[in-house]
Amino acid sequence: MVTEFRMVRGFEDVWRPPNGPSKTWPETRFRPPKDLRARLARIVRKAPEVMVKVTGRTRDPAHLAAHLTYITRNGELPAEGPGGVEVGDRKAVLDLARDWEFRNVADNRRRANSPFSVSLILSMPSGTEPFKLQDAARAFADQTFGGRFDYMFALHTDTPHPHVHVSVCAAGEEGARLNPKKADLEAWRQLFARELRARGIEAEATPRRARGVTRKAERTSLRKLRERAEAGRGPYGRIHRAGLVDAVRSGTGARSAEPWDASMLARRLRTAALYAAQAKLMFTALEPADRELGSRLIRWLDRMPSAESLRAMRLRELATGVRRHPREVGEAREKDREPR
Repeated sequence: MVTEFRMVRGFEDVWRPPNGPSKTWPETRFRPPKDLRARLARIVRKAPEVMVKVTGRTRDPAHLAAHLTYITRNGELPAEGPGGVEVGDRKAVLDLARDWEFRNVADNRRRANSPFSVSLILSMPSGTEPFKLQDAARAFADQTFGGRFDYMFALHTDTPHPHVHVSVCAAGEEGARLNPKKADLEAWRQLFARELRARGIEAEATPRRARGVTRKAERTSLRKLRERAEAGRGPYGRIHRAGLVDAVRSGTGARSAEPWDASMLARRLRTAALYAAQAKLMFTALEPADRELGSRLIRWLDRMPSAESLRAMRLRELATGVRRHPREVGEAREKDREPR
């Protein structure tokens, strides 16, 4: 008989999203997961994290039609709508675009700059079974938007990471408008991860801080600029160069530390302390499996990334990476010498 899994007071804060519940989706209100033992085990063994990302919004009919034809590769890739209805060829895709255009234009409460559609990507690491991913995306879209917003999705396997593009009409039933917030995305990640696990795919959806990650992921556009520059195919972007200047000023004492850096460090220390307290409690469990999980949790905690702000990372780059971009570092130092 499996005993009840005990949890230290406040441990649920490790998994609590850093934002409040959504007004649109009441189910985004945080509740501690029921499968505490299973979720902790997935985190310790570093189960792949799902990605649910809003990639853009279309704001005029031409942009809408272009986006729908893009994700279906001009109607050549199979796409689906609600209830598994196939969106067959290019003509069907353009007909759908016109239907969504009419829905938005007919909405007299729509503002001039309101989007016609919202674009999402659901993605998993390479090696994920594409058609199981597609089936999980189908269930996700039905549960999230079915009966409320029209949508279309298509599976792409042309990159190492299989992913599903989901486009959702922003004008919904009974005057509803789709405007997802951070809490919505968090709830959507949880749902998508559950659907993947139901199909035998290891998946988890935790906040960054639950994994000891303190910095946001680099934006795709900025990452591509940086990688192009590091490969010698162009200059570093303006934002990257500004970051180097900021790091130089911080390192020379010309600029004080930001308050959010201290908050980040305090949050990271609290997260580590809660994990350590939970592991200590698990060492006293009656179940041998729980005691073993506590030991693995301690080993995982020892390998958790150190807390490092973006500015601290830039300083480290300046200290060790001058060979990678000497011109940009020199420009940053010259700029720091300019009178302010």
